Amino acid sequence: MRPYVIVNVAVSADGKLSTRERRQVKISGKDDFDRVDELKAGCDAIMVGIGTVLADDPSLTVKSDARIDARARNGKPEHPVRIVVDSKGRTPPDAKILHKGPGLRIIAVSDMASEGDVTALKQHAKVIHAGGEFVDLLILLEKLHELGINRLMVEGGGTLIWGLLSAGLVDELLVFVGNIIIGGKDAPTLADGTGYIYEPDFISLELVHALPMEEGVLIHWKVKNKGSE
Repeated sequence: MRPYVIVNVAVSADGKLSTRERRQVKISGKDDFDRVDELKAGCDAIMVGIGTVLADDPSLTVKSDARIDARARNGKPEHPVRIVVDSKGRTPPDAKILHKGPGLRIIAVSDMASEGDVTALKQHAKVIHAGGEFVDLLILLEKLHELGINRLMVEGGGTLIWGLLSAGLVDELLVFVGNIIIGGKDAPTLADGTGYIYEPDFISLELVHALPMEEGVLIHWKVKNKGSE
């Protein structure tokens, strides 16, 4: 058993998440920000990779007071559980994700994380061990489900998204495609990683809808995971 996983990202017209320097770029505007906040408020947890934390220092909090109040009326914490996939335990102790807003934080580490780093992180978050050299995402998701996390939103980055997609662990994919071109062969994309070579291995998507938004388009897909079709 695992949570239902929704990947949500904004990419440039040429499929980039940010610049080759991993610098955060504004790709969408207030309409999409509001949509993302609503999605966030409807999830039990939000997950990012350590690269996103180091590059963007996000808080991953719900921004709308009305949505925070609605969560409280439904007996939920103000903010979803915030999760970092961080094999080596590199999350900075002063990262916003550990301090901004109340609520549970989880850092997922592998055996590569040092005891000292894990001890420091435990002052601010629950630490989950899952995997040897890297975090085993299937084991992690099973442990998250045991904690009562049933609906999980993933915001990046490309390495984490690739890991989840290639393991058949993503159910829906929401992509806002903005009206800019970033370029650069080394700029991160939606699904970084080793990638596939042969067509039978490619991950297939079922289009739910494509909605013009601002100067871009929001594309909603369901993921056709092998073995579940």
